[in-house]
Amino acid sequence: MTNILLTGSSRGIGAAIAETLRNGGHHVVGHGTASGIAADFADPAAPDRLWDAALAQLDGRVDVLINNAGVFEAAPLDDADDAWLANWERTMQVNLTASAILCRRAVRHWHERGCGGRIVNVASRAAYRGDSPSHWHYAASKAGMVAMTKTIARGYAAQGILAFAICPGFTMTGMAEDYLASRGGDKLLADIPLGRVAAPDEVAEAARWLALDAPASMTGAVIDVNGASYVR
Repeated sequence: MTNILLTGSSRGIGAAIAETLRNGGHHVVGHGTASGIAADFADPAAPDRLWDAALAQLDGRVDVLINNAGVFEAAPLDDADDAWLANWERTMQVNLTASAILCRRAVRHWHERGCGGRIVNVASRAAYRGDSPSHWHYAASKAGMVAMTKTIARGYAAQGILAFAICPGFTMTGMAEDYLASRGGDKLLADIPLGRVAAPDEVAEAARWLALDAPASMTGAVIDVNGASYVR
C-alpha cells in the first residue's frame, strides 16, 4: 500500500484524486477544511505543520506527495497598490511557496530514509499560455510550479526521486458553471477543440498514473489535460 499526502483534497480535482487513489487501496492523507488535516497555506508555517501531522498519520513514511491546493483570485490592474501586491503575495504563498516547502520536506524525507519517492504537482495550462489580465499572479505561480518540478526531476533522479506536473485547463468543479458564464461561456468553450471542459476524474486519472505507474524515464514530464485548448 502506497502512503500519499494530497493537498487540496476537500473538493474538485483534489477530491477526485483522493477517491481514485483510495479506491485503489492506497492510504491517502488529505488536506483541506472540509476533509483531512486543516492547514491555511497563507500562513508560511502551515505546510510544515501539515507535513508533520501527515507523517504521524502515515506511520512515519510518505511515498508520494501530490500538491493540488491553490487559489484563483482576481487582482485587477486598477486595484489599489497595496491590495494588488497583497493578492500577488498571497497567491504566490499558497500556490507556489507552500508547494515548495512540501517538496523540500519530501525530498529530505526520502534522502533520510535512503529511498525514492514521487512528487506530482498540479499546475495549470496558464503556466504556458498565461491567463486573464486580472490573473498575472496565478499564471506566474503555476509557471513557477512547473519550473520547480523540472528542477527537482533533474536534481534527484539519480536517487530515485521522480517529479511530474499536470497542467489542466478549465475543469468542471463546483464553481465551473458560474465561472464559465462570467468569462463568456460559449466563446470560452469555442476555444476548446474537444468542445467541453475537463472532468475532475480525468485529471485524477492522470495524477494517479503519474503517482503510481508512470515509468521512471518520464520524470520531469508535464501532462496537459485541457482538451487541446493549448498544445506544446
